[in-house]
Amino acid sequence: MSRTRLTEDQIDAALADLPHWTRTGEALTRTAETASFPTAIKVVDAVAEQAEALDHHPDIDIRWRTLTFLLTTHSAGGLTGLDFTLAHLIDQALDTAS
Repeated sequence: MSRTRLTEDQIDAALADLPHWTRTGEALTRTAETASFPTAIKVVDAVAEQAEALDHHPDIDIRWRTLTFLLTTHSAGGLTGLDFTLAHLIDQALDTAS
């Protein structure tokens, strides 16, 4: 997983594997609704563990049972492989919580 900024073609190709994610400028975003507030917090806890392991931390907005994730690599000034790796891990955490 590289902290090197991806090209537009690389970003487009990586987004093809992430149907729930949207590119917003130099970031990836996903909003997901969970079954309950405790479930949302469990997802956030799972994501926090993965983020710590990667040393790459998302912005997370928690609104009752709705979570919004925003991923970007600030040090690279845009999207890197780390963002896409973490997006897949967030998807897994959300799938597991369902």
